[in-house]
Amino acid sequence: MLGLDGDGDDAAVAPLDGIVVADFSRVLAGPLATMTLADLGARVIKVERPGTGDDTRAWGPPYAPSGMTTYFESVNRGKSSVVLDLRDPDDHARAEELIARSDVVIENFRPGEFARLGFGAEALRARHPHLVIVSISGFGSAGGVDLPGYDFVAQAVGGLMHVTGAPDGEAMKVGVALVDVLTGKDAVIGVLAALRRREATGRGSLVEVNLLSSLQGGLVNQAAAHLGAGIEPGRLGNRHPSIAPYEALRCADAPLAVACGNDAQFARMTAVLGVSEAATDPRFATNADRVRHRSELAALLEDRLRADEAATWAERLNAVGVAARVVNTVGAGIELAEELGLHPVIDTVGDDGRVSRQIRMPITWTPPFPGAPSAPPRLGEHTAEVLSWLDDTPEEHR
Repeated sequence: MLGLDGDGDDAAVAPLDGIVVADFSRVLAGPLATMTLADLGARVIKVERPGTGDDTRAWGPPYAPSGMTTYFESVNRGKSSVVLDLRDPDDHARAEELIARSDVVIENFRPGEFARLGFGAEALRARHPHLVIVSISGFGSAGGVDLPGYDFVAQAVGGLMHVTGAPDGEAMKVGVALVDVLTGKDAVIGVLAALRRREATGRGSLVEVNLLSSLQGGLVNQAAAHLGAGIEPGRLGNRHPSIAPYEALRCADAPLAVACGNDAQFARMTAVLGVSEAATDPRFATNADRVRHRSELAALLEDRLRADEAATWAERLNAVGVAARVVNTVGAGIELAEELGLHPVIDTVGDDGRVSRQIRMPITWTPPFPGAPSAPPRLGEHTAEVLSWLDDTPEEHR
């Protein structure tokens, strides 16, 4: 685990070294945020309920070699796990002491529930002005206060499902809980900004993020099409609403993902496919023309692409600067990242020597940060150690 007392190596210090995070979150958005803060060097103490802990500890199969679910392990490395019953007076007092010693508190209880437990944001800010308090919800703390927040439902009501899937098919969710991921990353941005402001003012902040707002922030050009042009975007399958060709095209054996971003790239693509005349065809001469005639264009390109395998075409098109790749599995994607020298996988090690393979934080720094994150904790693995730390003579709080 990350130690409760840092050794202060001035030669190589992680950016959040010395920052303590009290993590009262569970499932995905909150734990992803706190894992990111741990990757940045913060000490993250994950508070879990007795008996069951984080919901995702039961979200299996699949299971990791540790016996824990791979879902839980995916967003909980680098943390200490302490079991506290917030309705028990003694444990409530320990939670209060943990909060007092922390810089950041993150929670994603149903709106109002954390306050009913005695940890309302305004009360905490009054008792501990230094705190950065992060509240994560499904639909905010105003009109959506009573709505339960799940990624799937947020994708549905926020419009993401409406623009995902085949044109003649039903609305589809994205293949990962993308809205939770976006919300977790927004929470980290909020924390970093609040900590920076605290350096200047000495006071903390309340940071609120919610699934619906993060989803809408992630709709970018699709939301802009509605707001700026009055268009209601719909489902296009793998096609792009504003670029062509930008889709999966059928080859002799498999689909090929092609992203042709400008007219020069399109001219090079048509040359490789042996249909150079298409680059000057009035239907396809400009990107706007190609978007208007995308179905005719796809038919023309696929007629040529069916002459060979997707991997062969990918090699030929990449050689002339046109982005084209075979559609990979998750495993093949990780292998590609390894081949490209991106080092996507890290091995995290627990106190008992167990190893958990993880996708690393997708940012690199030069020079690199010191140390490595610990393996995702077992339920209550660090309770005794954390409570011993809390029972020490309290230091002067900020």
